[in-house]
Amino acid sequence: MRFALHSLLVTKDGSAMQVTELGGGGGVKTDSVGAGKMLSGWMREPLVHFLLAGIAVFLFSMLRGEEVDASSRTINIDEAQVSRLSEAFAQTWRRPPTPDEIDGIIRDYIKEEVYYREALRLGLDADDTIIRRRLRSKMETLAVSEIESAVPDDTILQAWLDKYPQRYAQSATISFDQVYIGTDGSRASSILSRIKAGADWREAGEPITLPATLAEADRDSVARTFGTAFADELFALKPGTAWAGPLMSGFGAHIVRVRSIEARGKPGLADVRRQVENDWRATTAKQREAKAYQALLDGYTIKIEKP
Repeated sequence: MRFALHSLLVTKDGSAMQVTELGGGGGVKTDSVGAGKMLSGWMREPLVHFLLAGIAVFLFSMLRGEEVDASSRTINIDEAQVSRLSEAFAQTWRRPPTPDEIDGIIRDYIKEEVYYREALRLGLDADDTIIRRRLRSKMETLAVSEIESAVPDDTILQAWLDKYPQRYAQSATISFDQVYIGTDGSRASSILSRIKAGADWREAGEPITLPATLAEADRDSVARTFGTAFADELFALKPGTAWAGPLMSGFGAHIVRVRSIEARGKPGLADVRRQVENDWRATTAKQREAKAYQALLDGYTIKIEKP
């Protein structure tokens, strides 16, 4: 792998040279330029002021006698780090990076690392609400990471289902036929007579864009389609072959025949396993985070002065 890193060297006599370092054993190329014009232009750049501030912090630390950590000025990028950067690229773009893209990823990582370290030296992380919230979020994530990846067995999930059966209780379902007879409910008797006499019930009513037959529909789905009053009356009927009506919906009048009503009640674990597991995980993670926070909080002395 071979990529270039550029820097600028200002010599003691005031001249300036652009230095190009080539990785992979490449040489060093220099170009002399006039210092006066170039430096005067640089001094107007905000970034130069920013970098000078960083240098000032560095020199101030030396004058105070603080030990300068040489390793903090060294950025090591090993094969494992390159692999992690490449994997992150592949997850985003759904393909592995090319050699040139790997070079670009590494350059971007170096830039990020340099800015990160210099920001810490300048104290830019202090009193920053966004950074504080981000660090809090990372600590909360660490506290629940084990639960997020855990795979609970059936014993745990069944115990959860038994503890909170009301959360997963399934309402009764109904299967029925309906004939729409328009907005005039008085026609119900004549249409019922025709059906009982052998007329095809599918052709006995008025056309409408509603299903003639609904199978295993719960009360909520019936209410969403036909209205709450219709659903209440429908579920009060006895299953069988007899037609009844009229039942009024938001569309008008209907005659109906209830084929079956199934009271489902508490479901088996297999029917609601995913929902149970999601609920168990969310609640357990919340409890785990609360315990972790309390353990940390116990190590602090809190003093509060209210105005």
